[in-house]
Amino acid sequence: MFFVYLSLLKNSPLAFFIIILALSTSLLLGLVLHELVHGYIANKLGDPTAKNNGRLTMNPLAHLDPFGSSLIFFVGFGWAKPVPVNPNYFSNPIKDMAFVALAGPLSNLIIAFIFSIPFILNILVPTHPLVPPDYADIIIAFSKLSITNLLGLFFGTIVFVNITLAVFNLIPIPPLDGFKVILGLLPIDLAYRLANMEKWGTGILVLLVVLPLISSGLISPLWWFIEPFRNIFIQFFVENINDWPFMLNELIK
Repeated sequence: MFFVYLSLLKNSPLAFFIIILALSTSLLLGLVLHELVHGYIANKLGDPTAKNNGRLTMNPLAHLDPFGSSLIFFVGFGWAKPVPVNPNYFSNPIKDMAFVALAGPLSNLIIAFIFSIPFILNILVPTHPLVPPDYADIIIAFSKLSITNLLGLFFGTIVFVNITLAVFNLIPIPPLDGFKVILGLLPIDLAYRLANMEKWGTGILVLLVVLPLISSGLISPLWWFIEPFRNIFIQFFVENINDWPFMLNELIK
């Protein structure tokens, strides 16, 4: 995806600016609101830890992680600094923690829905930059046709990225939200046994993120999980957005 940016910077600086603006907006809205909602729901369920640590704020400096958050510009998903939660405050630690965890991805889906409204109403044509470098010329040509096409690129990028963030965070690997959601669905005794895996979670996640880089993209377990579920949500919010490079290629001929 980064190579697409470089091509756009040379041939269509305005499209490059729109993409960076859209990714930055996704970063600030998607990741910051995601963590804020975690803390807000935890506070409502009786845990003031996030509030006491200054995490119930939209200030991005309180939430963004230098490495995890920057990945959004390169691979379209990432993470922020986890909001501290103390389940000992909850009346039902496993179940309440599942609600706290689920709130984050739901916030990303709400953002995606809001920004998909212009597409649902057929006001804009949805596009996004998360495509192979071969499609860079199509983005460049289409973005130059009109201002509304640039707006479609802006809104489409935010929809695409936030759906990807939601699906990524629902992967059932600790410390991602999906792991805590799964624990909340399991019988209590099994949930407590499975929770012991959490100490290995960060190492496993880092390995899965690095695997595509060291295998030239041949081994990408995270993307194998993300892509099919992301496509289901995208088709629900913005029908046929995944087919836009092929459709636009016909439009600009």
